[in-house]
Parts: sequence; structure tokens; C-alpha cells
Amino acid sequence: MKRIVIFASGSGTNAENIIRFFQGREDAKVVQVLSNKKDAKVLERANTHEVSAFSFNRTAFYQSEDVLNLLKATHPDLIVLAGFLWKFPTDLIEAFPNRIINLHPALLPKYGGKGMYGMHVHKAVIANREETSGITIHYVNEQYDEGAIIFQASTKIEAKDTPEILAAKIHSLEYEHFPMVIAQLLSDQNK
Repeated sequence: MKRIVIFASGSGTNAENIIRFFQGREDAKVVQVLSNKKDAKVLERANTHEVSAFSFNRTAFYQSEDVLNLLKATHPDLIVLAGFLWKFPTDLIEAFPNRIINLHPALLPKYGGKGMYGMHVHKAVIANREETSGITIHYVNEQYDEGAIIFQASTKIEAKDTPEILAAKIHSLEYEHFPMVIAQLLSDQNK
């Protein structure tokens, strides 16, 4: 059974979608959800589905080995960032090479980098009159949104689309594709 750990900072709708996708499967499951916010809704969502959930602070993540040790004890086959806004430290990336992935709400390399998340991305895409946007699932490296791209899916932007309408289109792509890409990556680990 492959083990998935999810990092999230906020509401956790993508995390919950992934948890539900793998519930009852025999090949993989979400074993832990970690958040950098102790009051993040994602922790509550994880508990509802009986998934272990913890929060941590900046010191535990960047200045000690607390999170690293927790991950090592959990033995994840894949670490999934689903709306996690902090840059991953080098020691974690080195401890889990090619086993940390992120979901970005745009077609990288456009609209990536520090500060480009959530509605900030959608507003920039609309302001620049792009004809398409989408999602990018990529490996995590030491730079924001610069890891190797694993998968992209796109959606057409209509002239009437607002950032909120675009956000809804992007969420649909995330819910549809993210769990399946995770399942495929875990399956490929067996080859």
C-alpha cells in the first residue's frame, strides 16, 4: 500500500478530494495531512475522514528537523502539496527526491513564482487577456514553481470570464486530474 502525505495551508478542498479518491482503494491511501496553520480547515477535513492531521510552525519547518523527522517516521511514497504556500526547505527535498509534487493554478512557466497563488494568479491571467489557463502538476525543487512539469490541463477563457469564474474552471480541472495523476505516479514507482 503506497502512502501519501498532503501538505496544505487553507481550506483543503483539493486535499479532501484526494483523500476521498483513495478511500477504499488497495493500492494507496492518504496517511497524513500537515498544515502550517493550526486553524486551517484542511485539518478538520482530514479528521472527518479519519486521516492523521498535524500543524507545525515556521521553526519546526525551517529551523529544526521536526517536520523532517515526522515525515521519515511516516515513510511517504509521495508528498503532495495541495494549496501549501511555503517554500519547501532543501533538507526535505533532498530527503525525498522526486517524491514531492505541487499543484499550480496556471500553465507554468507563466504565472509562477513567489506571490503567485490562488486569486492572484487568476487576476493576472485575466488582466493579461490570456486565451487559456489551466493547471500544472510539477515536482518540487528549491525554487517556487520551477520543478519539472509532470502534467498540464487547460481551459479556454471566455471574454466574459472574471477571476472568480476562471477560479471555478481551474478548480474543476484540479478535482478531475490531480488524484489521477497522483495514482499514476504511484503506479509508475512500481515499474
